Amino acid sequence: MPKDAASGAAIVLAVEGVAKRYGGVSAITGVDLDIRENEFFALLGPSGCGKTTLLRMLAGFETPTEGRILLDGVDIAPMPPNKRPVNLMFQSYALFPHMSVRANIAYGLEMEKRPRDEIRTRVDAILATAHLTDFAERRPDQLSGGQKQRVALARALVKRPRVLLLDEPLGALDKKLREAMQLELKRLQHEVGITFVMVTHDQEEALVMADRIAVLERGRLVQVAAPHEIYERPATRFVADFIGVMNFIPGSFGESGLKAADGSRFHADEAAPVGRAGALAIRPERIALDPGPDLVNRASGTIEAIAYHGLDLQLHVRSPIAPKPILVRLSAGEADRRALRPGLDVAFGWSAADTRLFLD
Repeated sequence: MPKDAASGAAIVLAVEGVAKRYGGVSAITGVDLDIRENEFFALLGPSGCGKTTLLRMLAGFETPTEGRILLDGVDIAPMPPNKRPVNLMFQSYALFPHMSVRANIAYGLEMEKRPRDEIRTRVDAILATAHLTDFAERRPDQLSGGQKQRVALARALVKRPRVLLLDEPLGALDKKLREAMQLELKRLQHEVGITFVMVTHDQEEALVMADRIAVLERGRLVQVAAPHEIYERPATRFVADFIGVMNFIPGSFGESGLKAADGSRFHADEAAPVGRAGALAIRPERIALDPGPDLVNRASGTIEAIAYHGLDLQLHVRSPIAPKPILVRLSAGEADRRALRPGLDVAFGWSAADTRLFLD
């Protein structure tokens, strides 16, 4: 089995030069990916970026126009879905309403005509892993949304696929339950030791659950990295803007940073071509009010609006350095110590190390 050069981990799924065209329209263009054994991998991007098309090619419901899809070194692109050691879990769950939880989970094994003792043993084991033993005889209409989600997951996992594909697996759940199930999915993936490949448009979901994230834009792969790297060091302006919240200050690049439209100069640890137009990017939580001498980048403005989020407070600060208000995120504790209000003039700053630069 091939190994990943960076981590030394075995590569279970390799996508090589894969493209998908529908007539003259390209949905996927030249994608190369290596997905590691026992990895939780996320395909992330906005609607229409090609992530679901790529997932359907991995599942066998679409055939690549070009390229290869290798599972344990074997090209599965020409192989029909039912012949692949790959399972796809849909957002809708598709549970049989007249069957018990146990019967729903056992159905796939029964279709494979597995021995009855083996089916019972495997179903009992996955019921315990998914914390569903006490619900084994209930029907789907007697379950909560989170329990239904676990049944669908258990049904997919009981067949012991080499790779489990998940298409927006938490999209049907409300926010609080979705957050709880993020950790539950991560626990199950760790316990069963199967490679998970998940499609999502939810940036927070991908950051919480995935070991690595592939960000797609208009059918092209723009960055593959661990969540922390994707968030802190986005490779392109698109990634910086799509993942989380980011401030952009337009201007032209100098030797040590950027000159804004109002003449203000800001410093960055990274370099950019001198004289080129571009933008400086800084996360709201990296900006401090009343900056001390250790913060080399400084500006001022007027609070235009205050957005309360419970755990934190987001200030919208109108400043001459940018056409849009600068967003500044404060913890609830820090906000409580300040008399903040719209119309208040404030000074703010951030470090060169937290500054990203992007060409136009």
